[in-house]
Amino acid sequence: MIKFPENFLWGGATAANQFEGAYNEDGKGLSIQDVMPKGITGAATEEPTADNMKLIGIDFYHRYKEDIALFAELGFTTFNTTISWARIYPHGVEGGVNQEGLEFYRNVFKECRKYGIDPVITLYKYDEPVYLEETYGDWTNREMIHQFVEFARECFTGYKDLVDKWLTFNEINILLHFDVKEGKQVAFEELHNQMVAAAKAVKVAHEIDKNISVGCMIAGFCSYPYTCDPEDVIANYKEFQNKFA
Repeated sequence: MIKFPENFLWGGATAANQFEGAYNEDGKGLSIQDVMPKGITGAATEEPTADNMKLIGIDFYHRYKEDIALFAELGFTTFNTTISWARIYPHGVEGGVNQEGLEFYRNVFKECRKYGIDPVITLYKYDEPVYLEETYGDWTNREMIHQFVEFARECFTGYKDLVDKWLTFNEINILLHFDVKEGKQVAFEELHNQMVAAAKAVKVAHEIDKNISVGCMIAGFCSYPYTCDPEDVIANYKEFQNKFA
């Protein structure tokens, strides 16, 4: 009989911009998700709007203790979530670290450890601070590499006693799966800079603690032919190729 290893990690995953809420509390700056009520499918708004459910989420920011207790009751041995970049550096590296934001995540990770839950933490899931967008534009600007690496350094250093498993980017290749209005060239430029940022962050992590595990998540999409007819198989294959054309 096939069995899972004794140290297999059972758990679930979410993201700060999806469930934390408290979008404007305790020094947090605006994230681009705070002004994107429809995500990537709609236009950004000038200010947060009432139809953006992410502004409140499930109020994890205020209810994390009871939520984590429920995770433990479910049998979680791991929990993957993200750190809101805008809660740590609301106005970029030049604006300094928001200590209240740092303390919030420290408390979350300590609560996980109390229940024997091993946190696996992602640094970026499409939610850079609005300040960085307004100041430097998008990820085609190489300054974003520096900004991200310093954000990563702060997190690796601040939580090395509580977190030893990290992901730099969530679904780093996601831009290749969508039609970017500026074109594929821009998508590849952004992806290049994100990959450089991820690589530099891994180097920083291992300088801080050689035992830290750092990876990167990719997005995988799968489709199947309508039938086993060779024409359907070829059509499915071509459709997959077109995603990366």
